[in-house]
Amino acid sequence: QVQLVESGGGLVQAGGSLRLSCAASERTARSYHMGWFRQAPGKEREFVAAIYWSGSNTKYADSVKGRFTISRDNAKNTVYLQMNSLKPEDTAVYYCKADTPWSTITTTNGGGYWGRGTQVTVSS
Repeated sequence: QVQLVESGGGLVQAGGSLRLSCAASERTARSYHMGWFRQAPGKEREFVAAIYWSGSNTKYADSVKGRFTISRDNAKNTVYLQMNSLKPEDTAVYYCKADTPWSTITTTNGGGYWGRGTQVTVSS
């Protein structure tokens, strides 16, 4: 069982930056791809970004491309989400995900492991 704990959420003004962290309970390199999702009030959970186990490839939702950057430090079993140029529509609970197949890392219908989430609020 992989346990994931997100941190770094908070309140930030539009145009500002924030960095989220997701710490895993065990080594994830060569075992899991990592991803970030978010869920705003009244909306379904949506994909934000994902990174290959080695860090050699990444995926981004169109809504965050060019503003967000996902990275990982396998020595620390931690994945990060650097969020720049934040907008009010980025307000949501952000969840960390660990999954084995790269083909399903962007979905919420498969398996994998999820963290409990961290709140990000962007004010106008």
